[in-house]
Amino acid sequence: MRDTRESRLLLVLLIAVAFALITVDIRGGQDSPVEGARRAAATVFGPIENGMSSAVNPVGDAISAVRDSGERHDRLALLEKENAALKAKLGSDDRNRSRLNQLDKMLKVAGEGQYGIKGAQVIAIGAAQSFSWTITIDVGANDGIKRDMTVLNGDGLVGRVTTVGPDASTVLLANDPDFTVGTRMEGSDELGFASGEGDGPLRVELLNGKAEVKKGDRLVTFGSQADKPFVPGVPVGVVSRVDPSGGGLTRTLYVTPYVNFTKLDIVGVVVEAPKKDPRDTVLPAKPKPTPIPTVTVTVTPSANAPVDGQQQQ
Repeated sequence: MRDTRESRLLLVLLIAVAFALITVDIRGGQDSPVEGARRAAATVFGPIENGMSSAVNPVGDAISAVRDSGERHDRLALLEKENAALKAKLGSDDRNRSRLNQLDKMLKVAGEGQYGIKGAQVIAIGAAQSFSWTITIDVGANDGIKRDMTVLNGDGLVGRVTTVGPDASTVLLANDPDFTVGTRMEGSDELGFASGEGDGPLRVELLNGKAEVKKGDRLVTFGSQADKPFVPGVPVGVVSRVDPSGGGLTRTLYVTPYVNFTKLDIVGVVVEAPKKDPRDTVLPAKPKPTPIPTVTVTVTPSANAPVDGQQQQ
């Protein structure tokens, strides 16, 4: 259309009509005179709009799905990471809880025996150059550790220190065949010498061949001169078998040690001996015997049983 005076007047007229229709439509609401025209337009152009929406929406949905998928993947990865950290923490807490229990038991033993101890952790088992029963602990000369010191844990006698380095030491375990310790029987005070038998019970030779010993009797360390290598009163084990007395000068016992030598983690090195022999005070409390239930049987006479002084007919 050419830009003439008539065309400009027509444009102004069309704009005026458009504003008038908008005003009438707003004021009329649902009763607007142009509602019919709007519906007709919707009927004509609705399918076209829906088609375009159907064509465009999958793209938008795909973009949203990719974005949401990435977010879900990130959330999943974060949850898995948090889960792994939580499991590691729980595992660490369980281990620390076990170590705390071991430490508590050991401190109780040290307190009852009045032993001055230096706590240590087992960092290696056995020796590369031999087949002896030994462990390596993470304390040494820098921690005040010396050769021939007693080593214990919360259960009893573990062994003695044989080699000392600046920051680590080797301990010969009480079940090693080269290990020997003086022992004393609880109550009777019978003396003897216990030797290691590897993974079997300790072998004890009592000095008194006629000593009265029974299964279940308990032994502690007798103690060495100047408390080296052994301090007195450390629990050793429980008698599991007694060889018959053959009239010899000694009597042989087999003792199950209190300590499990295949499960050692936290131990203590006795760096200060007690001022006096603790005797049997460090031994664990004896288990209470299980009461045997008493069963009372009541006999009810039969209805056909004869009455005193009468005979059945």
